[in-house]
Amino acid sequence: MKLSTREDLEAPIDFVFARVTDFAAFERRALRNGAQVVRHDEGAAQVGTIWDVDFTFRGRDRCVQATLVQFDPPHALKVDSKSDGVIAVTEVELVALSPARTRVIVGFEMRARTLTARLLLQSLKLAKAKLTKRFKARVLDYAEDVEDQYRATR
Repeated sequence: MKLSTREDLEAPIDFVFARVTDFAAFERRALRNGAQVVRHDEGAAQVGTIWDVDFTFRGRDRCVQATLVQFDPPHALKVDSKSDGVIAVTEVELVALSPARTRVIVGFEMRARTLTARLLLQSLKLAKAKLTKRFKARVLDYAEDVEDQYRATR
């Protein structure tokens, strides 16, 4: 199952990339939402950085291992995640439309490796329209937050 969306932001590409790669902020957000996050290394994130994330989804405890597999400042990043028979790939691509405008393209794809995972994905596919709407709304909210942060620094 694949979800994707794009948003245009009124902020330079370097500023947007810095916000998209603020992994410490994402870790804090996950912790506030009840997840447990453990990062396997210190310092700036780079290709090979690994996070273990434990959370509850649909009444079950889930464990996800996320690995940063592509890091191309300020244009793209890619994170591969593995959990209980599900492989997920998150891709973020940035395109400079002008010196002060950036397009953010976000893609998220999940594939099943086990029968249980196939059942989970099949139930998610039944609600794909709702999931797509929520995905686009979250990306839009994040884009608006980045724009607000940029305006505040000017």
